[in-house]
Amino acid sequence: MKPIIGITVESQFQPEIPRSRGKIELNWNYFEEISKAGGVPIVIPPTADMAEVAPLLDGWLLPGGLDIPAKEWGEEDHPEVDTQDGTRFDAERRLYAAISPTLPIFGICYGAQSLNVLRGGSLEQHIPDRSPVEHTGGPLQRYHVVPGSRLADILGTAEFEGQSWHHQAVGRVGRDLRVVAEHEDGTPEAIESTDERWLIGLQCHPERTPGSDATDKVFAAFIAAAREFRARKELHR
Repeated sequence: MKPIIGITVESQFQPEIPRSRGKIELNWNYFEEISKAGGVPIVIPPTADMAEVAPLLDGWLLPGGLDIPAKEWGEEDHPEVDTQDGTRFDAERRLYAAISPTLPIFGICYGAQSLNVLRGGSLEQHIPDRSPVEHTGGPLQRYHVVPGSRLADILGTAEFEGQSWHHQAVGRVGRDLRVVAEHEDGTPEAIESTDERWLIGLQCHPERTPGSDATDKVFAAFIAAAREFRARKELHR
């Protein structure tokens, strides 16, 4: 059977709106890339009982989204941040606490930042305060990959290109994580776990460059890890 990939989604709780009370949203590309690589994508809303959801998953994708409130790492929000209402990050914190410690995880843009904060790290809140390089609006950028990293092994190259849509980035690196790719201006562009767990966070958006070699390879590697996780899970049932 194909591995089940849970996707936590961007959410805005608006209780003041009658008959709606808010919304969740996700770009089509994420579903398409997961399906193309051989996984079955399912949406996890923020109201879900994460203890019930966790055993169903063979992998977890954290896609892009709005900014995490800086209070989550003990700072005040920068004037330029576009903060979420916190419902999504709270849901991800509950799911992270409920999942198997070996579940494969793939974070994209906000998702990479969320993983770093969930592991006790911080974020650089507004890159333009430090660098004149434009990281928002979708420029195609080239990133340098750390040799010997899991990401380098997946891509088979020391550099890759990706579309950039972020004004924040990993600051203090979280527990058991390391930066494995950077832009030439020093901005962290990828993180991964330092243990055996398959956990990678990309600051760029591979789903927005469909058909590129890097996109195909990283989604294929994620689904392969999820397939192996499912096989181990079924073996021990």
